[in-house]
Amino acid sequence: MSDKPLAERVVDRMYDHDAFSQWLGIERLEVATGRCVLRMTIRQEMTNGFAIAHGGITYSLADSALAFASNGHGRRAVSVETSISHTVALRTGDVITATAEEVSLSDKIGVYYITITRQDGKTVALFKGTVYRTSHDWDV
Repeated sequence: MSDKPLAERVVDRMYDHDAFSQWLGIERLEVATGRCVLRMTIRQEMTNGFAIAHGGITYSLADSALAFASNGHGRRAVSVETSISHTVALRTGDVITATAEEVSLSDKIGVYYITITRQDGKTVALFKGTVYRTSHDWDV
């Protein structure tokens, strides 16, 4: 068994099988039980017809942060409701960081707030996610 904390082992396993998060270029800056900080850079192929980042890119980063934070307890959790507010447009080359924080946890439901900031510290999106916690543990 690894000397790594449970949350890190779970997220390592999730990320290793997550082709989309890998395609996004997500870097894991911090992984802890109920918390996760991720970073990525906006690339040209992530922009839309307005030459700004497609809203799905920011959403996807937040969704990955939600998944990693909520599964870090060692129980498999899946999202059941999510929402995002985009507050600032992003462009190619912008570096964004998603910080997921657990705000409520019960046996079956977890609620998380994810704040996404740009390299200058400006908040660019706010995400709320609710997960269902299954009865299945991660085998890590």
